[in-house]
Amino acid sequence: MILLDGKNLSAKIKDEIKGNVESYKVTPVLAVITIGDDPASKIYVNNKKKACEYVGMSFLHLSFDESVNEEKVIKKIKELNKDKYINGIIVQLPLPKKFNEDRIVNTVDINKDVDGFRSGSAFVPPVAYGVMEIFDYYKINLEGKNVVVIGRSKAVGIPMVRECLKRNATVTICHSKTENLKQYTKNADILIVAVGKKNIISKSMIKKDAVIIDVGINRVNKKICGDVNPNVMEKCSYLTPVPGGVGPMTVVMLVKNTFKAYKKQNGIIDMFDVMNNE
Repeated sequence: MILLDGKNLSAKIKDEIKGNVESYKVTPVLAVITIGDDPASKIYVNNKKKACEYVGMSFLHLSFDESVNEEKVIKKIKELNKDKYINGIIVQLPLPKKFNEDRIVNTVDINKDVDGFRSGSAFVPPVAYGVMEIFDYYKINLEGKNVVVIGRSKAVGIPMVRECLKRNATVTICHSKTENLKQYTKNADILIVAVGKKNIISKSMIKKDAVIIDVGINRVNKKICGDVNPNVMEKCSYLTPVPGGVGPMTVVMLVKNTFKAYKKQNGIIDMFDVMNNE
């Protein structure tokens, strides 16, 4: 069994981005909007800030109190859309319940929507992007494979389905209303779990030598764990650890999306990107 080390891979990608960013005179800028005082969001935003600073990008954090009027947030996003020095914009989710999440997120310009949440966005959402990078790095081929995605969120499940289909996988998506989940997971060559529920998948639910991608983040007794029971290691061929798997990759792919936005907005053609897309 091989652990898919997202921590080391993300470090390599950050170093590659850093080397490229340093070659440009104007610094790329990521703007992050937060509303309220969610403790988990603070951690995520801080991780994004550290990654941006490491590669040499500027990080603009716009923090609004929960009492802010929604129209004020919308107005600020529209200003950022027009600001030529702002390359990427994200709205840190979840938002407090009184806010219309879709309306706020959909205000972000599709060419600056580096979270990839808008319909028609120019970018792949960072979680799905990060998982695909892991597949590429470890040379895990998806073509013709049975891929089962558990979870249908717009941030993870739905984008994962789209990206796997691009690789010619046969994809099944399961969710909270799926009956007899085990009958689907037992047939999966590749199982991607993004539910947010500890130990929802155990070794009795997977086939031998399956590839397991654990996207879940759960905090139990002040410790972080995924959605997958560690006993799957006795049976699977590959597994992303939690922490240290998909999480670090999500952060670095957000940074990569921001750098792509910067280059596109400035008319910069990156030959490395061209060769990768051929």
